[in-house]
Amino acid sequence: MLELNSIRMNRDGRDILKLDQLSIAAHEFTVILGHNGSGKSTLMNLLARQLDPDEGEVRLNGRPIRQFSQRALAREIAFLPQRLPEVAGLNVRELVALGRYPWRGLFGRWRAEDARAIDDAMARTDVTVYADKLTDQLSGGERQRAWIAMLLAQQSPLLLLDEPTSALDLSHQYESMGLLRELNQTCGRGVVVILHDVNLAARHADRIIALKRGEAVFDGTPDELLSHDRLSHLYGIDIQLLPQPGQDRPVAVVA
Repeated sequence: MLELNSIRMNRDGRDILKLDQLSIAAHEFTVILGHNGSGKSTLMNLLARQLDPDEGEVRLNGRPIRQFSQRALAREIAFLPQRLPEVAGLNVRELVALGRYPWRGLFGRWRAEDARAIDDAMARTDVTVYADKLTDQLSGGERQRAWIAMLLAQQSPLLLLDEPTSALDLSHQYESMGLLRELNQTCGRGVVVILHDVNLAARHADRIIALKRGEAVFDGTPDELLSHDRLSHLYGIDIQLLPQPGQDRPVAVVA
């Protein structure tokens, strides 16, 4: 469980994030929505301890998150930033193996459980066939799956991903989100994802948190979010909901 209490982040005399109280469950698939500048990435960076709040406190499992060592935190939270690090020269297996660092250290001895975790993560994300291929030679969708495999090998109960679909085409966006949803359901990993696409969020999320001007203006289920008035207020434009044959939920479109 991640808890944020009395959070304030201020830049140039303006609150860019202001949250009185917010909790993130470790077993749900949570999507953070909002327009550019709404505070999404600031919130994600607080959850991942990439930033410290100007005011307030972030707690992990009832303990201030600042008290965790880097390795101890990595055993609880796996974080994938929007801008992926350079991995020139690393093949897919080597990239996925980086996820074992919190458990063995930089020069720790490899154990059978490390190899099993790597093999399992690659199998679950369907990248075993690329094990010996250089990561930077993969397609966008294949590379994204390799990074998700690295997070999975880390065996942290909570995965945080900042706009993991931003550089992918439409088919790979749905493929990546479907993979994360499957991992959430079959492996019991909590997932928190920043997205821009309302329909993609509604398709996969258990819970959606929507930010506007640094404040949480919605926190609920996809079905509760899919309202003309609520979506139009959130984005400041007229959004209509169109029923889709054979689908339980309508599709949000700009009128």
